[in-house]
Amino acid sequence: MYCFDRAAALVLGGLPARRGAFVSRFYTRTSRAFSRSCSGARAMATFPAQKQESQPGVQHVMDPHPRTRRSDYKPSDKLKNKVALITGGDSGIGRAVAYFYSLEGASVAITYVPGKEEKDAEEAIHMIKEAKTAHAKDPIMIPGDIGYDENCKKIVDEVVKAYGRIDILVNNAAEQYRVQKIEDLKPEQLERVFRTNIFSHFYLSRYAVPHMKEGEGCIINTTSVNAYKGNKTLIDYTSTKGAIVGFTRSLALNLVDRGIRVNGVAPGPVWAPLIPASSPEPQQTEHFGEQCPMGKAAQPDDIAPSYVFLASEDAAFFTGQVLHPNGGMIVNA
Repeated sequence: MYCFDRAAALVLGGLPARRGAFVSRFYTRTSRAFSRSCSGARAMATFPAQKQESQPGVQHVMDPHPRTRRSDYKPSDKLKNKVALITGGDSGIGRAVAYFYSLEGASVAITYVPGKEEKDAEEAIHMIKEAKTAHAKDPIMIPGDIGYDENCKKIVDEVVKAYGRIDILVNNAAEQYRVQKIEDLKPEQLERVFRTNIFSHFYLSRYAVPHMKEGEGCIINTTSVNAYKGNKTLIDYTSTKGAIVGFTRSLALNLVDRGIRVNGVAPGPVWAPLIPASSPEPQQTEHFGEQCPMGKAAQPDDIAPSYVFLASEDAAFFTGQVLHPNGGMIVNA
């Protein structure tokens, strides 16, 4: 309200008394309405209390369902004839990226966790097929625990068998567990989080790069605003996201001579299965995202266009960079 207040004071100071009184009453009513509008916007951002008992979370039981599609989005064949592999493409940001890539003409493969995410993966594949352009091949879903080297090789081999190559690799899948004290962070959890969140980036990249055409391939890594701001109860998760930033910058330099671009996206709070699956208490989801300057969490379809940009020719001069769709949090990086 500061800018609004100050502007009104400057205007009122230069007006005759009667006209100034009229504008003053108008300003007061407008100011109150503006305040109610802001508070109302924040109230609308509240989610119902909910909790899932295990990781990875699933999308089909969430209330409300995370939003994948935007009715106002206008595709323009930015990724025509491209082949994309997206980890964690069954739900959340990954599903939205897969959907947007399909709209833009790409043939899309997604990974999911077997025994847990089949329903989400099937729903995602159905949406991707609906969005598919005429020249793209049918999407495929590949089960696998990406925290292990041999599984990542199998995933890449299956994509190459289906499509002949890989043009875009999106390292997106992640998991997180909250701890109140460092003493509560067990070695088993630490290894699990690092395997999924950062080891997989190394494994998949080293197997995918040989199947990318020099001068055309790109890798996009999902990091987080937490890598820049820290998070006191997500110590291991935040550490992996910081490692992803370093990985992105270093791999970009390593591959620049081969014309393969490497960039990242660092979202702020996003309504996705990771949130209810890592909330200690159901009530903690109720005001999720309200702490950011925009006063609300993003939906996955708010984030996906960043991945479209980085995968397209529009980002031809981008490598080693990170985009920050985070609702206004200033990270100075």
